[in-house]
Amino acid sequence: MWPRSLTFRVIAFSTVWAILTLVVIFTLITTLYRQASERGFDSLLSAHLFNLIGSIGISDTGALTGAPDLGDLRFSEPNSGWYWSVEPASEGVHGDLHSSSMTRKIPSPSVAEVPFNASFQRSYSAEGIDGEQLEVFESEFVLDAKNRAARFRVMGNQSELEQEIATFQRRLLTYLSLFGVGMIAINAIAILLGLQPLRRVRNALAMVREGTAQRLDGRFPAEIEPLANETNALIENNKRIVERSRTQVGNLAHSLKTPLAVLLNEGRALGGAKGQLIAEQAASMQKQVDHYLQRARVAAQRDSVVYRTPVAPLAQRMVRVLQKLNPQTSLSLSLPATEIVFAGEREDLEELLGNLLENAMKWARSAVSVTVAPLAGKDDNLFEISIDDDGPGIPEDKARDALKRGRRLDETKPGTGLGLAIVADLVNEYGGVLALERSGLGGLKAVVRLRSLP
Repeated sequence: MWPRSLTFRVIAFSTVWAILTLVVIFTLITTLYRQASERGFDSLLSAHLFNLIGSIGISDTGALTGAPDLGDLRFSEPNSGWYWSVEPASEGVHGDLHSSSMTRKIPSPSVAEVPFNASFQRSYSAEGIDGEQLEVFESEFVLDAKNRAARFRVMGNQSELEQEIATFQRRLLTYLSLFGVGMIAINAIAILLGLQPLRRVRNALAMVREGTAQRLDGRFPAEIEPLANETNALIENNKRIVERSRTQVGNLAHSLKTPLAVLLNEGRALGGAKGQLIAEQAASMQKQVDHYLQRARVAAQRDSVVYRTPVAPLAQRMVRVLQKLNPQTSLSLSLPATEIVFAGEREDLEELLGNLLENAMKWARSAVSVTVAPLAGKDDNLFEISIDDDGPGIPEDKARDALKRGRRLDETKPGTGLGLAIVADLVNEYGGVLALERSGLGGLKAVVRLRSLP
């Protein structure tokens, strides 16, 4: 479910956490702001109501009198959403006073719908003259000793309050968004800088794999230094294993070399059919031992991380040597403009290329062509060596037999039948591909694909 990138995971988690935190902060601040604004709004209406009650009197005839000044110009602006009114609430009281902003009467709910509290006050919402939402504070108050009472109402524009709250929310959202973007960016930069040592380790490992370095060098943070030390220990251990394998292979070769040489000499000295048979079998054993010792050496080195062999210089040298040995055959070499580095040891590439060239020169009539080129595709770390000759070639149904050990398709030509088999084993050990095809020159085309270093 999660991408494999550690950087992406850390940045994504911190980003989600930052967004959730900012959402909680936004919700909390807007809630507190709304509560404070509504309390302030209610307190303002309550103060206006008491101011209105104190400004109204009653005459001896029962008429409501007074000219309230609540100190807010909105009560004088027509249809502003801020109104006050005074109405009779008992017998003997007449007259109807209201603010100049109130151009028509605003109905109020019945006492049954919204009852008065113990202080003869109530509050409710109503629709204003222009459709705005009003908050109404209402109270009944006795004006004189004759218990004549009036109903006082102060109405405030609650839509204005909602607009103010919405404006505050938009501004807060803008500021928090800018802050969040900056925080996420700074956090991402900090994470990238914090993970930079891992990239240094990766680059150092790439240098070791390419053969340009023998170990991870440099100073690393305390959290990464144990990893670098363990990796260096692993590289050193790999070197020891390879050297031990080489030593054992060399010891085995020396221990078998003398007995095989004795058998070979004795067979030749014995003469006759039996002597010839002994000599041939001893020579065959010697070649087999050399071959399998070579395979063991390659297997020990195949997974090593410190071998690299430039292909072009080696191919040029081998072509020059074989051209001198076979002056009657035209030998051409085509190399790419970019450098190709074989991910293996030089001796193995020499043996592989040497066997293919010897085989081509042996069968060619007059021309051999060698081409080295990188392979473009899904895996860019591959290159191809193709060797064409103008000889008789190999029929498709016999191409597989040519790769079998000791199998010779033409007994008239000198050789042991091991060349192509050795090439096939070497290519297989390095995880490559060997193919025998029909050449454009008319003969055999041997194609080898191997892994290169970037």
